[in-house]
This record gives sequence, structure tokens and C-alpha cells, in this order.
Amino acid sequence: MLLNHAFGLFTHPNSEWAEIRKEHAPPRRLYVAYVLVLAAIAPVCAYISTAHFGWTVGNDRLIKLTEISALQMSVLTYLAMLIGVFALGYAINWMAKTYGANEELVPSNGLALASYSCTPLFLAGFALLYPVPWFNAIVFLAAAAYGAKLMYDGLPIVMGIHRSRAVMYVGALLTVALVILVSTRVGSVILWNYGFGPVFIEG
Repeated sequence: MLLNHAFGLFTHPNSEWAEIRKEHAPPRRLYVAYVLVLAAIAPVCAYISTAHFGWTVGNDRLIKLTEISALQMSVLTYLAMLIGVFALGYAINWMAKTYGANEELVPSNGLALASYSCTPLFLAGFALLYPVPWFNAIVFLAAAAYGAKLMYDGLPIVMGIHRSRAVMYVGALLTVALVILVSTRVGSVILWNYGFGPVFIEG
């Protein structure tokens, strides 16, 4: 049932957000049935492409990651995505009153808004099966832009704020998302120093 929202957010987002608000899915169910499933797309596709397909560098030299290294990187990416969605959902709830959320605010709404707004980014993970950096960058930038639009459209509906405040609310949340992204990247670099860094081979 929750996965049906993924399609609806691309075809009729406003009515889909209204359904999500009524649903009040418990955070645990939302995570297990939606986030855990869709967030796995990018790590799984990244593992397949980096360990088995590889990418070319310079004069058509094929580079791959070892299977163990690719698995480690994929697991770390998956965990970072799960933490990032939760942190963004927490930030949405934390800022809600500041931007005039109504008194009927349900704590699970923030996590729902974060989870469903990340849907384009989750689905963009399929692009990693074609390991060409410029192509992946374009796909993920487009997905991030549409995710921001979804959040802008969903904030007034799900959080019960006036649409005029949605721009500032989204701006604040995008700043939080950027901080989360930088923090996870820094965390990854730190873990590389403990033996979890990428190990390259020529395929």
C-alpha cells in the first residue's frame, strides 16, 4: 500500500499528499515497508555496477572495486541514507511550529514528508547500473530538484502550514539536508581510515 504512493507522487502529487496526511502511517511501518525497500535500490545497483561492470578511466582503462570493498561501500551508503531520512524527518517536526504548523500536528507526519520527498532520489539509484559519472550526476540532480518540489508541495498539505511560508520552510530544510549530506560524507572519510575505504582493481 505504501509503495503505491511512489507512483502517485509523480502523477498527482497534491492528492497523494492529502492521502498521506490522512494515513498517519506509524514510523516503524513507514520505515520497514517504504524507506528500507526503496533506499536499497541505490546501494544494490552501485554494488553491481562497481564490482561487476566497472567504469572507464583515461585511455579506456576499466576500473572496478573488489567485491568486499563494493559491499562495504554499499552498506555504508545504505546506512547513511536511512540515518539521513530520519534526521530530515526529525528536523521537519522540530521546525514545524516555527513556520506555523497547525495544532493537530502528528509526529509521524514529518518522517512521512521526508520519506516520500526522497522518493525521486531513491528511484534515481537505478541510474547507477550505468556507471558513467556525468550521467549519474545529471540524474541525481534532476531527482534532487524534483524531491525539493515535492517537499514544497507537500509541506502545506501534510504539515498544515500556509503556502506562503513553504518557501522559507523548504529553504531551511534543504540547508539541513546539505548539512546531513556533508556529515555523512565526512563520516565516510573517517571510516576509510579504519579500513573501510574503496579498494580498486583493473578489470
